[in-house]
Amino acid sequence: MTDTAEETPVDPGRTAERISERRARAHREATRALSRSGFRRTLRERLSLLQEAAPEAYDLDERGDLYGDGVVEVLEERVAALLGMEAAAFFPTGTMAQQIALRCWAGRTGNPAVALHAMAHPEVHERSAFSTVAGLRPLRVTTAPRPTSAEDVRAFEEPFGALMLELPLRDAGFLLPTWDGLTEVVEAARERDAVVHFDGARLWESTVRLGRPLAEIAGLADSVYVSFYKSLDGFGGAALAGPRTLVEEAKAWRHRYGGTVFQQFPTVLSALVGLDRELPRLPEYVAHARVVARALREAFAAADDVPWARVHPEEPHTHEFQVWLPYEADALAEASVGQAEETGTLLFGGAWQQAGPGLSRTEVTVRADGLAWKADDVRTAVADFVARVGRPTA
Repeated sequence: MTDTAEETPVDPGRTAERISERRARAHREATRALSRSGFRRTLRERLSLLQEAAPEAYDLDERGDLYGDGVVEVLEERVAALLGMEAAAFFPTGTMAQQIALRCWAGRTGNPAVALHAMAHPEVHERSAFSTVAGLRPLRVTTAPRPTSAEDVRAFEEPFGALMLELPLRDAGFLLPTWDGLTEVVEAARERDAVVHFDGARLWESTVRLGRPLAEIAGLADSVYVSFYKSLDGFGGAALAGPRTLVEEAKAWRHRYGGTVFQQFPTVLSALVGLDRELPRLPEYVAHARVVARALREAFAAADDVPWARVHPEEPHTHEFQVWLPYEADALAEASVGQAEETGTLLFGGAWQQAGPGLSRTEVTVRADGLAWKADDVRTAVADFVARVGRPTA
């Protein structure tokens, strides 16, 4: 035997796990961050915040909900009113809500084909649930990294019963069409006798770019799904809004899917709090995201060690956008977390994804904490970040 122990190979999975744990701790401990999502807080903090805010949103002396009544119905009525729809149904997840909505529409149209973007959430993140679980037939109307256009819909060679539009299209950079572009693509679907469903997980913050109130935007569609935890910082949950007959059928399917839960008041109360507190602030977040994005572009352009950088879109359509850099994801993740650990500044709080050899991207979100950042603060943080990353390797 030798005195020298054989070096243990590094497990990439364990390394990624350690980075994830360090990032989560950085979110909690950093003195400044562009965004602090509620789900990263401790259980004690989340329950304490709900206990403090819930009495303003609902009478806590009322009994708890049972299988979707009480406070759940109050939330459903409020969402329907906000979206200008006849009715709404609460769901545990958006995955369930959208499967059910589109299978209900398929029963009405007689066509299970659903036209959608290749980068839409059900195609990328839901393990083929539309076809595997709901008996639907997804058709990719375009693969281009931009919102679906009227030309895409009119030129598509197969018939379909429903067109699903994700607003905004997250994986393409949280992109939204213009108002005219959106009305045109809806008209194109109508020309093909298709119903229109909006995947509006982040519809709440789309009013700034589209220049219309929520009810007018939602009114273009036959049905709309919205999320309560992505932008509103709730514990979870979603809602499907549309005609009353569709919603009543959807509730029957919700039961079949196991989504009629015994009690849901903590999640529902957090959604009501989000509607009260976060929804009115979203336009402010969008406006400041544009300030942050501009400062990021300027700071990276001024950095000698970075050959190029891309903030996409250059002017964010919502309070979220992408940053692309010519480095390996592991190096960027280490620099991001290390910066937070050593300086207390968390510039890039999201994970870095490898998008190709020597190419990575991350998502940037601006929430309440980010409003305190001035453009100079962003530039200073970028200069420190770049110094930690260095020049990209050839």
